[in-house]
Amino acid sequence: MPKIVDHDKQRVLVAEAAWRIIRKNGMEQASVRNIAEEAGISVGSMRHYFSTQSELLLYAMNLVSERVTSRIQSMSFDGPPMEHMKQLLLEFIPNTDEKMAEMEVWYAFTAKSKTDPALKKLADTVYNDIRRAVEIVITSLVKLNIFRADLNQDLEIERLYALVDGLAIHAVLRPDQMSSKLMDQTLTLHLASLCPESAK
Repeated sequence: MPKIVDHDKQRVLVAEAAWRIIRKNGMEQASVRNIAEEAGISVGSMRHYFSTQSELLLYAMNLVSERVTSRIQSMSFDGPPMEHMKQLLLEFIPNTDEKMAEMEVWYAFTAKSKTDPALKKLADTVYNDIRRAVEIVITSLVKLNIFRADLNQDLEIERLYALVDGLAIHAVLRPDQMSSKLMDQTLTLHLASLCPESAK
């Protein structure tokens, strides 16, 4: 009886093999041959799932975005709103081993997107999604009447967006200095600074 292959699952396994190659050896080593070897399949078999390297990299990059989105969609927002907002923002910051792996790969993809139009389109979409999440946090504070009246809403969106992105970059580049606890504390402090004293 012929072996039944779950093609969607196999594509994910190949993409995860690409992640491991990129994390260990860099994007320049993410060749079809190296990824196939890491995935434990032949080059011919891999081409059955991805016809080109660009198609594989696009899928692997999109997988990072899909996993972040899936985690956010599974969150339950039934407690203190400020804690919910912080938890939402933490999904874009590598405060766990899983998210650190995703973020390291994501930045490698982002660098390559500068010369690959297909990857650039996806990178732009994801960064726009992150900014929208930050915008949701600020507008929610305003709607809940826990946003300081003396602050500029548009500027605070950009400031929080820069903070989230900066924390993520520092965590990837200097994990010995930017701990999960420090990232959590920094976000907590920043969000508190946006609220009037009566809301604290």
